[in-house]
Amino acid sequence: MATPDFVRATLDDLRARDLYRRLVAVGSAAGPRVSVGGRTVLQFASNNYLGLAGDPRVREAAVRAIERWGWGAGASRLLAGHTDAHAALEADLAAFKGTEAALVFPSGYMANLGAVTALVGRGDLVACDRENHASIYDAVRLSGAELARYPHADVGAAAELLNPQSAIRNPQSRRLLVSDTVFSMGGDVAPLGELAGICRAAGAMLVVDEAHALGVLGPTGAGLGGAITASVGTLSKALGGVGGFVAASRDVIELLVNRARPFIYTTALPAAACEAARAALAILQAEPERRTRLLALADGLRRALRERDFDCGRSETPIVPVIVGEPSRALAMAAALLARGIFCPAIRPPTVPPGTSRLRVSLTAEHTEEDVDLLVRALVAARDYAQS
Repeated sequence: MATPDFVRATLDDLRARDLYRRLVAVGSAAGPRVSVGGRTVLQFASNNYLGLAGDPRVREAAVRAIERWGWGAGASRLLAGHTDAHAALEADLAAFKGTEAALVFPSGYMANLGAVTALVGRGDLVACDRENHASIYDAVRLSGAELARYPHADVGAAAELLNPQSAIRNPQSRRLLVSDTVFSMGGDVAPLGELAGICRAAGAMLVVDEAHALGVLGPTGAGLGGAITASVGTLSKALGGVGGFVAASRDVIELLVNRARPFIYTTALPAAACEAARAALAILQAEPERRTRLLALADGLRRALRERDFDCGRSETPIVPVIVGEPSRALAMAAALLARGIFCPAIRPPTVPPGTSRLRVSLTAEHTEEDVDLLVRALVAARDYAQS
């Protein structure tokens, strides 16, 4: 097939600016050590926070479910794709999150699309933190609502946007604030209590994306949501599987069933994925030491890096950025790490703002203190290499 000229020009431009991306095939199951390019390397690039992606109990639950239901669901949820496994997982998630109901989607990305587009539409306004995940921005665009971005974690600016007298022409229009709980590239936590307060004062809805908080933060690992309209979560990070969900009141969930296009018009998540997620959720609740260990490792890593004058931004979680500036430097440091047997790819614009390219270190409960020490020494050497 013919390739349009603009495609080649775009790719050439990306290469010239060190922004071209390549896929790297991993040849083994997710874990602290994986096979890359035929050799075993220490990995700090996975969101498998609790190490459940390869847990034998999770695998066994998936296998049992495949033996009962097969693999593919074969239809959308509103046709023949809804199973006992979906209903059971949704009940488990609602109980875990402390909500009346939950609804499972094929991915966390689609859960964000579904939640936002069901709650707002043309003529409405959505206030968005500038560092929100791309799926949230895509959801607002798909909804047709007015997008109003506020500076990262700036509660005062968010309150101004939500003011019904100044934010939009029609004070009767719906207003919604959407924020990540944990920001995926910075590892910092949103000021949720203050955001909830300004939403109450403005009569606005609040939706939070708990993708990187679920299983990691909160007294029980259920995240930090609080008094909100809906909490979006994922099954693919701390729970080690695939899929997403929205937890909310029963009425909000019923609205999503009837209005969320990314739920209605797509094939259901396989029942086996639901059963695997149920097993992972049970382990998460029964073994809180996984979360405790993970947070302790992250505290130790941040302390060690800051003592060596690395810029870790505002990280408060197992996501620990090493901000280095230009894309070329991030690429050089990632290559130097890989040469030392550590896999931690470079993160560059447009994923992060220009001038803030970084290595995004992501820890799991399966890492050891020795692994973290190796990483710190390798980062020092990689920095020296990139500066030479």
